[in-house]
Amino acid sequence: MDAPPQDNMLNSMYQLWTLGALDNTGRLTDLGRMMVEFPLDPTLSKMLIVSESMGCSEEVLTIVSMLSVPAIFFRPKGREDEADAKKEKFQVPESDHLTFLNVYLQWRQHKYSAKWCADNYIHAKAIKKVREVRAQLKEIMQEQKIKITSTGSDWDVIRKCICSAYFHNAGRLKGIGEYVNVRTGIPCFLHPTSALFGMGFMPDYVVYHELVMTAKEYMQCVTAVDAVWLAELGPMFYSVKVSFCNDTTCFC
Repeated sequence: MDAPPQDNMLNSMYQLWTLGALDNTGRLTDLGRMMVEFPLDPTLSKMLIVSESMGCSEEVLTIVSMLSVPAIFFRPKGREDEADAKKEKFQVPESDHLTFLNVYLQWRQHKYSAKWCADNYIHAKAIKKVREVRAQLKEIMQEQKIKITSTGSDWDVIRKCICSAYFHNAGRLKGIGEYVNVRTGIPCFLHPTSALFGMGFMPDYVVYHELVMTAKEYMQCVTAVDAVWLAELGPMFYSVKVSFCNDTTCFC
């Protein structure tokens, strides 16, 4: 088996450093040691751990579990419009991550019904897998003595927690549905299936789970965030400058 290319290793170490998992000498931090206990992408591990201090670990546990299982929704041929209409009812305008949370909460409210899944064009097997993953991650959290608490109806706290893990994947609004990566300037677009696509207005800043290349670079799983959060949570990349003459906030 060949060793991974050096560039890939350096990029991975850089990402771990930006997430706070490695210190300046390349050693694991306390956060990093906790992150390796979770069988997750480092970004999701960090989000789960940070959620405790933000008081939203119950909700973030669900979101991370939903992101760990692909293809929750389905669109049968000939019934695409009906499936899209059902999905729209779950959408939280500011966030695809919160849309996933909303789906799971409503499924739980309907006592994990398979019929409810079928009626709403949700893969029953996939969301049952989400429940299994959630139980496994919850067990690890308890072993790591991470308290599981709910933020209740304050979902802005959850958006900030999402930002704490995805600040390196931030986009700034450039045009209708078009963003540019704040760090690289690479164009990236909202996918038409995103909850944010039909908001009526586009948030100035978003973070995303990953980029998917088709005809364009589409952002997958997007959440609106505040510029101040990006500067607070990703100071190695961003800063906020306030102009007192016209009371505006500039971000760079």
